[in-house]
Amino acid sequence: MNRTLFVALALSSLAGVAIAQTTPQERLIRSRAVEAAIWGMPVVNYDLMLQEMLTKTPGKVNQVIYWGKPLDWKNQTLTPNPDTLYFMTFLNTNDVGPIVIEIPPADSTGSLNANIVNVWQMPLEDGGLLGVDKGAGVKLLMLPPGYKERVPAGYEALQPNTWGSYALIRSNLKSHSETDVANSVAYAKRLKVYPLSQASNPPATVFTDVKDILFDTTIRYDESFFVNLDRMIQSEPWLGRDRAMIDQLRSIGIEKGKPFAPDAKTKQALKDGIADAHAWMAAKYDGAPPQFFEGTHWTFPAHPELLKGAGEDFEGANDYPVDWRGITYHYAYIGIKRLGAGQFYLINIKDKDGADYDGAKTYRLRVPPNVPIEQYWSLTAYDRDTHALIKNVDRASRASNAADVKKNADGSVDIYLGPKAPAGQETNWIPTDPARKFELMFRLYGPKKEFFDKVWKLPDVEALTASTIGGSK
Repeated sequence: MNRTLFVALALSSLAGVAIAQTTPQERLIRSRAVEAAIWGMPVVNYDLMLQEMLTKTPGKVNQVIYWGKPLDWKNQTLTPNPDTLYFMTFLNTNDVGPIVIEIPPADSTGSLNANIVNVWQMPLEDGGLLGVDKGAGVKLLMLPPGYKERVPAGYEALQPNTWGSYALIRSNLKSHSETDVANSVAYAKRLKVYPLSQASNPPATVFTDVKDILFDTTIRYDESFFVNLDRMIQSEPWLGRDRAMIDQLRSIGIEKGKPFAPDAKTKQALKDGIADAHAWMAAKYDGAPPQFFEGTHWTFPAHPELLKGAGEDFEGANDYPVDWRGITYHYAYIGIKRLGAGQFYLINIKDKDGADYDGAKTYRLRVPPNVPIEQYWSLTAYDRDTHALIKNVDRASRASNAADVKKNADGSVDIYLGPKAPAGQETNWIPTDPARKFELMFRLYGPKKEFFDKVWKLPDVEALTASTIGGSK
């Protein structure tokens, strides 16, 4: 019995499901649905974002959508950053051939941090101030699978091995003021996306502002997950390392070139399987990746096995961290080629005492002075269950590039989280939903060597009592 089937059967037993009443075929479908969900998580994550763009916004493939203001809760992507401006382009070389992404050079008016991935969210390259071009600007060229023609001079060629790919491009903010936001938008619109065949006279790149649209790409843990997975199987080529999944998927009704039409019993088995996969991933996530700062609850953004695998383009001779990849992409999206060069992330799902974060309580994080960064740091709160921004709150983060954030006399900054701001701390407060649990991410843009040498250390988050809230300084 494989590991995930054991987990599925154990969970089913705990839930009171009468396993003995199901057929061997139904149990096979359920167990393989678990494996398919974990393996397929990054590509379904991608397709959810793509479909949301196509069905909810005027944006199209090979164009650019963007959020013309710092993100609010209407952006329900997984663990996004509300302290930068997001530009996103979904590309497909199947019809138009190679596609150019022109990253403009950084200057006094702005800079970008860009990450480019294939549909499996495997990192291909980073661009912008701390990417391959180091702010000088670059023409990235996305090549179709199997493309063997000569690449013209002046391009940085990338070959995703999939028809689809996408780029997440962050336009850096000096502050959240209307002027700085407008300048950041204007600078990022120097970005260009066009087919290589039109490079001699590129058409104007189409930009669509989606800031007021409810853009919900949280993972759907029901049978619709497999509809997304089937769509990607039908539209993308098999990668050699994944061919072992061909029969696995065929047994649950997903086969290239054939319609996905599961009957009622298969739908139920798929529904049970995705629920089992969700429970397993949530339990592994609750155990958290290894600590980044020893003795704290701040962890790596993903398990080191996944970071190593992604750094090797998942071509390691003896490893393919599918499990950690699935776990990671159930709470986040995008891959970063040079993690730690342009940005680094720390995750925290437990307070100083090891308890889950309760949205009805009040907490404090004291960010020590002299954070070793070149750009800015930020702290963001997310819904613990959906891993998206907490709904119906006025803001989700506080950052060093927010001009109204107050510093203590020694240069440290106290950030408060809770349903109500402590008296006098409104500018340093992140609101939470008292009916929901939450989790945290601390971002560092342009982290310096001292951060990785751990000369500087971020302490744990403390739960405050009524008396300590009143006495906060």
